[in-house]
Amino acid sequence: MSQPVTDPTFYRSAAEAAAAPPERLAYVAAFDRSATRPDAMAVVDLDPDAASYGRVVGWTDMPGTGDELHHFGWNACSSALAHTGHDGDLSRRYLLVPGLRSSNVHVLDTTPDPRAPRVVRTVTAKDLSEGAGYSRPHTLHCGPDGVFLTCIGGPEGDDDGPGGVALLDHTTFDVLRAWETDRGPQRLAYDAWWHLNRNVLISSEWGHPSMIEDGLVPELLLGQEYGHAIHVWDLAEGRHLQRLDLGAQHQMALEVRPSHDPEATWGFVGVVISTEDLSGAIFRWFLDGDEWRAEKVITVPAEPADPDDLPPALQPFSAVPPLITDIDLSVDDRFLYVSCWGTGELKQYDVTDPAHPREAGSIRLGGIVRGTPHPADPDRPLAGGPQMVEVSRDGRRVYFTNSLYGAWDDQFYPDGVGAWMAKADVGDGGGIALDPRFFPRDDEFRGLRVHQVRLQGGDASSDSYCYR
Repeated sequence: MSQPVTDPTFYRSAAEAAAAPPERLAYVAAFDRSATRPDAMAVVDLDPDAASYGRVVGWTDMPGTGDELHHFGWNACSSALAHTGHDGDLSRRYLLVPGLRSSNVHVLDTTPDPRAPRVVRTVTAKDLSEGAGYSRPHTLHCGPDGVFLTCIGGPEGDDDGPGGVALLDHTTFDVLRAWETDRGPQRLAYDAWWHLNRNVLISSEWGHPSMIEDGLVPELLLGQEYGHAIHVWDLAEGRHLQRLDLGAQHQMALEVRPSHDPEATWGFVGVVISTEDLSGAIFRWFLDGDEWRAEKVITVPAEPADPDDLPPALQPFSAVPPLITDIDLSVDDRFLYVSCWGTGELKQYDVTDPAHPREAGSIRLGGIVRGTPHPADPDRPLAGGPQMVEVSRDGRRVYFTNSLYGAWDDQFYPDGVGAWMAKADVGDGGGIALDPRFFPRDDEFRGLRVHQVRLQGGDASSDSYCYR
């Protein structure tokens, strides 16, 4: 183990992370759907005692236009405590911010002023394509050997993949190579995370850029051609070990959320929609002897609706699907949060027994049909719904935003999705309730749409722990 790593926001265990000072800032990716203005990183004040609580207190424009900022993360995190070969300067300092449309990755330095991050480098689409053979960067995690950057496209200009994982240097951000040494049957890509001490990586599937760029393609959905499997890999070797098919009807297996215990052998993946009944689902993967398996543990049904209240893509079905587009697992592995972007619901499940989740709480905000308003503005119906979800390290606060992806926003919310961010407080024994004081929206975000949230000092979906 590398001893010199001393960043105070690196934690060896979930208990250490929960006991650390609470987050005071959120970094929120904001994008311009028209691609005529630069995308931006907004900084939101999370200090409930501050006069600027729930307000945007920092703003950094990206160079150029047309990035469509999506998922982003830190150059380093708590898992560095389990990595060898890193020097004492490795710290949670830089945000690596991919543009899903441009294939550029902007590097933002959050020091010396965390409210004024500075763009210090851009890893270009050409760098990514030539260095790893990938494009359309989507999700990243800091891990052994470097920063793991999942990409849904093949080389620059190839919108039919296969996608995979690019490896970037932790400190220089140079593109090192493609991480895979033997990809097996994997062709579609989306997310990837790991069981650190078990030497296992789990990845998931969405679609090639040509399948998602202009919205959901009904013919591909009904033909069950979107991703419906997760993959098991040897983390150290980049070698494919096993494909777990969730069933072709379970279309778009997206976010993977492994247990935060590095010795654990289970986790959850969210599935957007079933072609059988428009329901959404959560699957649990787990190790059974020497084989990995997956089983469905949560089903969220579609809700009947008047076709006149639905966008054209859903009118033939007379129902609104939940559209499970994000999930997040609290650091203590107690609660799983499930965003139902279509119905406008954020669900909380007690997963103390991960094989038998139990619904513990729910809130409604937005939604295709309901348009449920926020208590801060009870007379204003909201578009969009709970989408990107982030949980504080102590599990007491849940933050979420309302935009999925530009073309999909337009498809399911054709009258406009707007921009808003909300916060829910978590009860001692479970249950969630909206914070009526916290509701930054359109004007705060200067008319841009908002997506991924990262919390200062780390959060539930960016850290792995080593327990050593």
